[in-house]
Amino acid sequence: MIYRFALISCWILLIWLPCPVASADDFEQQTHEWQKEREERLRGGNGWLTLVGRFSLQAGSNSFGVDAANDVVLPSDLREIGPARLGTIDVNPLDGTVVLKLAASVAMSSEGVEFRGERPFHLAQEKRDWVSLGRMSMHVTGQDGNFFLRIADNQAELRNKFPGCQWYPPNAKYRVTARYIPYAEEKTLSIKNVLGDLLQQPCCGYAEFSLDGVNYRLDAIREGEGLFFVFRDATAGESTYGGGRFIDIERRPSDNSEFVLDFNRAYNPPCAFSKYTTCPLPPPQNVLNVPIEAGEKLKR
Repeated sequence: MIYRFALISCWILLIWLPCPVASADDFEQQTHEWQKEREERLRGGNGWLTLVGRFSLQAGSNSFGVDAANDVVLPSDLREIGPARLGTIDVNPLDGTVVLKLAASVAMSSEGVEFRGERPFHLAQEKRDWVSLGRMSMHVTGQDGNFFLRIADNQAELRNKFPGCQWYPPNAKYRVTARYIPYAEEKTLSIKNVLGDLLQQPCCGYAEFSLDGVNYRLDAIREGEGLFFVFRDATAGESTYGGGRFIDIERRPSDNSEFVLDFNRAYNPPCAFSKYTTCPLPPPQNVLNVPIEAGEKLKR
């Protein structure tokens, strides 16, 4: 599963809607409500706006804390949370386990429950396994034998000063009726992320739709019971994020059936906000040569 998505599997941002068109007033109200919920999630605890570090973990013991002698040196803003060395994170690449070992004087919490001593990070579950100490939270991700520690500061300046997202006005033109076409056999998409890594993602079918009388299609990534679209259009790098945008469909439509694909609910990937994330880039077939002037814009 794509990393974010770890993260990004936690955020279902576009609800599958029946094809009948809502009234103009209802459409605008529903769009604004969705935008508000999107921004509330962005501002939430341990969200993208709180990230202050992403560190590669080496095989063996990795000490961490604010002191420069640690293998993982935390931002100096976090010096107040505890001793200069908080403990170690031990990585065993042979069995794929990562174990947190706290210093004797340190206690952390997981989902509100305090713990001390030794605790494994749970890497397989879709929900991120955050552990916290004061304003700081952290979790570990793993992929292809590589492990990374991500640090969140819930008092981060970016979170505290976030002015909100920038949006195109709701436009019913971009709330299109699409058709979901399954592939006879699920294929694998090779998708690069912003670091140049190649990710293999399950592609179960594609969405077929038209704008201004021209037909287009977007390959869909199967994610849980829904669909996930990574696309770029002619606004990218101008009025929208250059790396493309995302659309989520909560429930995969029935084969060859119509569904609403609402570009007013296209949203920016985490990399538009934080350099401590990794995001997939759209595959070539999902790059549209038409401007999609709907959804989230690039905040300049």
